[in-house]
Amino acid sequence: MNVKIIRIDDGKIVSGRIFRPPNNRLPSLTDGWRFNFRGNTKAEHLQTYALVCNETPDIVEGCLSFKMRRKVEPYMAYIEIAHHNQGSAKKYENVAGCLIAFACRLSIVHGKGAYKGWLAFDVMEQNKNNEIKLLALYCVKYGALRFGDTGMVIPPETGEQLILKFLNDDYEE
Repeated sequence: MNVKIIRIDDGKIVSGRIFRPPNNRLPSLTDGWRFNFRGNTKAEHLQTYALVCNETPDIVEGCLSFKMRRKVEPYMAYIEIAHHNQGSAKKYENVAGCLIAFACRLSIVHGKGAYKGWLAFDVMEQNKNNEIKLLALYCVKYGALRFGDTGMVIPPETGEQLILKFLNDDYEE
């Protein structure tokens, strides 16, 4: 899927894509990532996607792992943005938004019955303060709703809005 992300240094909208790369193109713990996306490809029913910028297709900007729980419930198992896209010195904006919107799209395509369009995920951090900040960020920036202590869901209507905002090809360059 083609996406648009914003290059921070000049504010230019640049093209990227989300796709299922071969296992050897996925980042892992040995590459300094928090999650082992390379190893996730071996997990049962887990689909792993990478977002790359078309200008630098060999550099992964962010990753997402998605699965169906109990064959009916869409679940975003892991999401991580490359270190160079975090903090005040980040290179690109909207990487997380594109990946989350893509997961919302998957929830519409693969969800069954009452779960269709609902995207569930958990936020679990070793540092409780970081977990609280991340829970709040998902609520404010992506419209997620808290479900229990660490669970979150993005409802179908909000997911549609995220899809329109982050996966829409109507950007002007």
